Amino acid sequence: MRFQRLAIGWTIAFMVVSSASIVRGQPRDESRQTSAADQQKQHQHAPHTHGDTAKPPALLPIQQPSQQGKTPLRLEDLERMALESNPTLAQAASNVRAAEGRKLQSGLYPNPTIGATGDENTPGPVIRGGEFGFFVEQQFVTAGKLGKSRSIAEQERLLADTMAQAQKQRVLNAVRSLYYEALGTERRVQVQTQLASLSQHAVKISKELTNVGAADQPDLLESEIEADRAEVNLAIAKTAQQRVWRELEAIVGNPLLQLAPLEGNLEEVPKLELESAIAKLFSESPEIRTSEVTIAREEAALRRAKVEKVPDIVARGGLRYNRELLELGGVPVGLEGFFDVGVEIPFFNRNQGNVAAARANLERAQREVERVKLSLRMRMARAYKEYQDSMITAEKYRTHMLPRAQKAYDLYLNNFRQMAAAYPQVLIAQRNLFQLKEDYIAALVKTWRSAVEIQGLLLAGGLDAPGMMGTEMSTTDKTEMEVK
Repeated sequence: MRFQRLAIGWTIAFMVVSSASIVRGQPRDESRQTSAADQQKQHQHAPHTHGDTAKPPALLPIQQPSQQGKTPLRLEDLERMALESNPTLAQAASNVRAAEGRKLQSGLYPNPTIGATGDENTPGPVIRGGEFGFFVEQQFVTAGKLGKSRSIAEQERLLADTMAQAQKQRVLNAVRSLYYEALGTERRVQVQTQLASLSQHAVKISKELTNVGAADQPDLLESEIEADRAEVNLAIAKTAQQRVWRELEAIVGNPLLQLAPLEGNLEEVPKLELESAIAKLFSESPEIRTSEVTIAREEAALRRAKVEKVPDIVARGGLRYNRELLELGGVPVGLEGFFDVGVEIPFFNRNQGNVAAARANLERAQREVERVKLSLRMRMARAYKEYQDSMITAEKYRTHMLPRAQKAYDLYLNNFRQMAAAYPQVLIAQRNLFQLKEDYIAALVKTWRSAVEIQGLLLAGGLDAPGMMGTEMSTTDKTEMEVK
């Protein structure tokens, strides 16, 4: 009888060992039929690492039932959706058109004024008189004020265009970051699905071992706890995946976007160098470009403020009919022409306050370029540090920790097969292996997010309202842009 129980236990234990192929991502028959020569050949082609380690198993592309039959989405597909439907890009384009309209308006010449005039209109038949006519009045803008106002408006148009380009980069950065996060949650669901399946199978085998006396009740309870834990982790992984996809729906502007498999390799992380990243940042950053255009805008505003003291010429002229009777002949005087020409004398107000304010604004804008560059350098240092940390972590998991955890799990399975280890030890090794896989995926996602931030010029906020130029002009700016 005892021999029969041991035989049954050995048979079931062999089933457990066979089921370990789920963890390694290999078919069961191939794992049992691998020869010693094949194993030696695989060892020779394995990457060299410290100790007896090997390349970790690839994550199986297990497809969830709800995603079967769906066309995989590429990063390019999501980027195209965002560029077509993200509302902030349309807002940024509207800001550019508004700036173009303000530029057009700032260069238009003042309209002439036409009106009627009358004088000495005395009622009564005793004295006949009165002058009736019309006039035309025109303001002549001097000192090139209109051209200088157009220069200010042109710089504001360039600012709006730069902000539109920055907003496009922000949207693309948000899409890419969420894409790799969604790719990571997809891999987590796959890993947790593997663990849940293996844990349920372990519960079934533990029950059979307990029934034949080859395992104790605590072993069964441990396996059931591990199965429950795996189910909870799988549910959490799925809710995290749903959250990321809801954020993707928002950033691409498509509320009907459905959960679908993603096409991409999470492990193909780009290699970035700090100095080249900083050089690219300083040459392409829209934040630096914005500060430089702001300097040009403030220089134009200063030139405009300096010529504000030059008075414009106001000319007025017209015709009128004089009904006053002449002494000779008693006939009316008739048509008369008239004109007035005037200028404002800059005696008290020479626009000196606005000139001083414009000069101070220019100095502030010049300092802003330095501030932005230093701020970008500091932000790049932080982003690159996070990139390095996550890169080192992911590499350590890939080359050392995961292979050793896999080997420990295999050894515990083999010892259990030879009745030299208890099944709880196998469960602990299994838990450690899959937790390391989770941590490895998290490190890859973090690496990708840092890489996207660095390659995307440190821009974030795909749904933040784009900057607007000219909507809140100061009193000085209004004075300069208006033509009386």
